[in-house]
Amino acid sequence: MGDRDHYWIRGERRRDRDQARARLVLPPELAVVDAHRRLRGPYTAAGTLLRAIAPDLLARTPELGVEHNIEIMTSTPELADAVPRAWTSLEWSARKGERTRFYSRLHTLNIANGLAELLRDHLAALGGGPRTLVVENLHQADPTDQELVAVLLRRTDLGALTVVACTGLEPVADPPGEIVISLGTLLERHATPVEAPAGDPGATAPDPRAYVHGDCVDDDPRQIEAYEALDPAERARLHDERAAALAAAGEYSLKLGAIPFHAEHGTDPGGAGLAALREAVTYCRGVGLYQAAADLGIRARAIVDRATQEEQWWYFADATGITLATLGRADEAKAIYDESRAATIDPAMHMELAYATAMLYARHYPEPQRDYPQARAWMNISIAIASLLEEPKERAFHSVFGRNGLALVEVRQNSPEAALRMLEDGMARLDRELEPGEHMLHRTVLRYNRAQVLGMMGRLEEALADYNAVLEVDGDFPEHHFNIGNMLRRLNRDEEAVAAYERALKLSPPFPEAYYNRGDTRLEMGDVDGALADFSYTIELDPAHADARANRAGLLLDLGDTAAAWRDVTQGLELAPAHAHLLCLKGRLLAERGEPGAARETLASALARNPRLAEAWALRGELAYQAGDLTAALDDLTRAVDLSDSPAIRFNRAVVHHDIGNHAEAATDFGKVLAATGDEEARQYLEACHRAMEPTPS
Repeated sequence: MGDRDHYWIRGERRRDRDQARARLVLPPELAVVDAHRRLRGPYTAAGTLLRAIAPDLLARTPELGVEHNIEIMTSTPELADAVPRAWTSLEWSARKGERTRFYSRLHTLNIANGLAELLRDHLAALGGGPRTLVVENLHQADPTDQELVAVLLRRTDLGALTVVACTGLEPVADPPGEIVISLGTLLERHATPVEAPAGDPGATAPDPRAYVHGDCVDDDPRQIEAYEALDPAERARLHDERAAALAAAGEYSLKLGAIPFHAEHGTDPGGAGLAALREAVTYCRGVGLYQAAADLGIRARAIVDRATQEEQWWYFADATGITLATLGRADEAKAIYDESRAATIDPAMHMELAYATAMLYARHYPEPQRDYPQARAWMNISIAIASLLEEPKERAFHSVFGRNGLALVEVRQNSPEAALRMLEDGMARLDRELEPGEHMLHRTVLRYNRAQVLGMMGRLEEALADYNAVLEVDGDFPEHHFNIGNMLRRLNRDEEAVAAYERALKLSPPFPEAYYNRGDTRLEMGDVDGALADFSYTIELDPAHADARANRAGLLLDLGDTAAAWRDVTQGLELAPAHAHLLCLKGRLLAERGEPGAARETLASALARNPRLAEAWALRGELAYQAGDLTAALDDLTRAVDLSDSPAIRFNRAVVHHDIGNHAEAATDFGKVLAATGDEEARQYLEACHRAMEPTPS
């Protein structure tokens, strides 16, 4: 498909957008879904689509339900009984208050890519052919649905699927916080804009009850005006009526959208409203739907009364602050923590707030704003308060928990030995002071963190042993398998590493790093086709993955496909203009094009960014040799050999030595190349060097 095979219909009202769509010539409709977050919260559109196609999909291709159970259960909880249980790792068996591990904020992007795979394979099972997916009210969608549509727009492997994205007239804004994919940008890049002019509003009389029973998503201004003109008591009663009807439907996703909306606007916002919002916040945080959790938490904080609902107030302060921090909205989280500190003299609360604030400075602020001395200061406060807790087991757990956070600060400040001591002391203390089954998740996290630190220190066998020990008690957590794969890779146990990456991918929605690392390992094993496929799919999942583009470009260049290699290098440098490996490849391509001056300039840029890039020194040395500057060639190739004892680079340096007349040095290099490779040309050169060094008969 080309860059403009999708449509973006923009109009003030849905009625106008529907009329504009009716004028388009589109493939047969797969579905028309409403993405308005007020209906079912996160994945409103995705869930509507899956509920429509699931009976046929699961009957026709039941294996897709197994492969994508996490994506299905997260986006469409009503289908939980139709697929294998997804949430089986240790955090789901942790007792209340013991969960210390949550999903990454990138989790929903992986889910979006998994849902795209599911849709791709379902369409193929239907026989292929063009289809249309219409997504309405996208400007009112939860960020999960916006993210999914963005993925569908940018992916190139979905067959002949046409996406029709329907929004209001205003630009589609990105959600606040750190984002990795922008719907507005991808609509501009991949969708043909279609303007929907305002039409006749029709003769339908305003009906406030119908407006409420439609979950207040109707954008007809007459309906909105009639609703707002209602007596407040009657308006609240209608919301109660609708909330009750939705609750009776028994569909869980309604509890994430329409039910809390109606409850917070009903007759008891501080009771039923907060209860509905709390259930939705807890669920969304648990499964990684952080944008929705933040929105729900902020709405709850506008309702809860600290004077009469202290426990509720603290719950929403804590949950909302942590969620905002996870999303990269650290300043907003800090404001909640500062407000909370001013509201209490409870030492336990100050302990938790100090820990949370330390994490802002150590992890959640963008790198330029991180402040490790501040993080250390706040973490020390948390640890000091923990040491004063009266209950021995709570004192032990919170003291160790705080030191685990301090270990992160030590790692970030390049003190892995100090971090290792803290982690080992904490593990030993919990073993002494807790029962074997208590706080198992956090004890596993400590060992996992120790494995990471050991890996940083180069103690690979010990790190692998820790990862394997964690795996024995938490075998369904994909990141453990991924990290085991990384350790095995570093230990040159490549076949086992590939198996570990594959296990990680079976337990998780698709994530780019697993495909990239598997591709890198396959390349080392000589599986060029497998490596090329993995690098290509990494780029499908994450077009901005510069390392995957560099590796694929290098492979394509080695295979003789210079045009495709040039495209990858060019696109990669548009996304990462300072990427040294891509610059090096560009220099190689320019040299092969017969542009040595441009090649030398590009290689100089690569070396300015990474002076330890052996290939760039070697290429620059080759260019100097071709230009007849043997001294410069020898200098550059020597730098390359010092950085990478590659037989090919050493051979080239030996040739330069030979041509200069440094026969002894050349013989040494050729001898090492011959021992490593058995290369016949190296043998011939070596013999020539020995003859040149023989004494001349007098």
